[in-house]
Amino acid sequence: MLCPGSRSAPLAHAAGLLAEANAVQLHTAIDERSAAFLALGMSTAMGLPTAVVTTSGSAVANLLPAAVEADRSCQPLLLITADRPDRLKNCGANQTVNQEAFLQPVCRWFGSGPGAGLNLLASERVEELAIRAWESTFNAEGCAPGPVHLNLPFDEPLHASEEDLQQLSSSLGLDGRPVPRRPATTACDHVVPTLNANQPGVVVAGPWRGLASERSAYQEAVRLWCTATGWPVLADPLAQLPDDCPGCVDHWELQIDHWSPPEPLQVLRLGPLPASRRLERWLQSTESRQVLVSEREPRSLDPLGRAQQFSGGMVQWLAHQSPLPTSLPGSAVMATDGLCREGLSPWLDQQLPLVGPVTEPALARGLATLLPSGLPLMLAASSPVRDWLAWSGSFPGSTVGTRPCFSFRGASGLDGTLSLAMGLALKKGPLVLVCGDLALLHDSNGWLHAAGQRPPLLVVLIDNAGGGIFQQLTIPVDPPERFARLFAMPQAVDPLALAAAHGIPGRQISCLEDLDSALAWGLHHNGPALLRVCTNARSDAALRQRLRAAAQNETLLE
Repeated sequence: MLCPGSRSAPLAHAAGLLAEANAVQLHTAIDERSAAFLALGMSTAMGLPTAVVTTSGSAVANLLPAAVEADRSCQPLLLITADRPDRLKNCGANQTVNQEAFLQPVCRWFGSGPGAGLNLLASERVEELAIRAWESTFNAEGCAPGPVHLNLPFDEPLHASEEDLQQLSSSLGLDGRPVPRRPATTACDHVVPTLNANQPGVVVAGPWRGLASERSAYQEAVRLWCTATGWPVLADPLAQLPDDCPGCVDHWELQIDHWSPPEPLQVLRLGPLPASRRLERWLQSTESRQVLVSEREPRSLDPLGRAQQFSGGMVQWLAHQSPLPTSLPGSAVMATDGLCREGLSPWLDQQLPLVGPVTEPALARGLATLLPSGLPLMLAASSPVRDWLAWSGSFPGSTVGTRPCFSFRGASGLDGTLSLAMGLALKKGPLVLVCGDLALLHDSNGWLHAAGQRPPLLVVLIDNAGGGIFQQLTIPVDPPERFARLFAMPQAVDPLALAAAHGIPGRQISCLEDLDSALAWGLHHNGPALLRVCTNARSDAALRQRLRAAAQNETLLE
């Protein structure tokens, strides 16, 4: 991913020559902030780092939001920035700042070329520096994968002559060069906590934060444990569980307040917690032994302070457990008392039919039903991911069907939403993004990425006139105008007109009966498309409360 600049001209020429030699895939972007998020989406889809090249100065500062998300979501990202030489630092030289310090707090490793200029470094040392930076995105000093910053000072002359470029192009030889590889996974803990597979327990599967290349092994380990124990599974939409994972509980988030399992209970927590305060309260109140397994993430993922964490990954954790039972232990069934597997789905179908004006709970359920099974979905890290958890009924083994779900909740930022989805679509193919109006507007420069390869992305825009999620919080702000000004912050921008200005076709629907045909239009369009649905944040917040209260009716759980 290459952004324009003068100081980065040597890097730009190198990237261009490598692309002409089919040694790299080159994408260009004018906005460094958006480009970094696009690269992060690509890295997440591939399980490999994507490099972002920028010039010096404030361009480097624009990389920070994506670096923060890469750090917390544990995805590899290589940030390569050009810099002025030391002789131009701290003397008022143009576009010269302390950029070497901008990204360090969130990076796995920081590397730099010689202060006098990269041209003084021998080619072998340059190669070693590149390999070190690449490999550090995967595993630096026992850390999980994440961002790396490589800062390279360049002195003038910055622009090679056409003759020099032609000679370099003709002499460019890649055969025999060492290709950076991902280092082998190593154990992160010496003590492996155990659970008794013959006693009652529950699996809480949070968002997946491993590498795409390691997902299948993780899924097999989870499937083996769940099959052997019969434990119910409370899964986040982002958990990336196998399609045939047994024990997944339908709409558990609506039932968790009523569940009183036998105590003491065992809890196997996979990764960070799902986006459910009800689950957090339940885990705090339950007498249980909790083991948290992370995928090479040594930092604590337990805000509750209740779990013993193992960061060696699910595959290694399972290998250290006692031999698993060959048949389900009878006591395991006891753990499901008070949780139904299918009882709420027919009732929700009645409560949220695909007729009438669009509501956000009905939209989540409708998308789960109407989108082709297996089509990847990205959910903005606000109301959409929470609504999908509560109302969609889409989980491994469900009648609705399963699909890979993504949401960048490492830092749960609003920024970069559209660019992240663009990056995913570039590498995974057709993808649907569900997001709100402020998230889309915040990253409207993401539409600029559509001009090149036209990623197959359908954006389902929930336009609820601002930050609708704040309507779901207890915020005593009166009058409504003050609430809108301080929290919702509605904008007057027409998202369809803004998309059209970037050459993106769009449609708007006003009722749920039109959702099916609108989705078909968007999914068969050549390149990105926008589908706008307008909702009422206040009435949708009240609808969620009514549905939750009704779902507590014990007759539904029989």
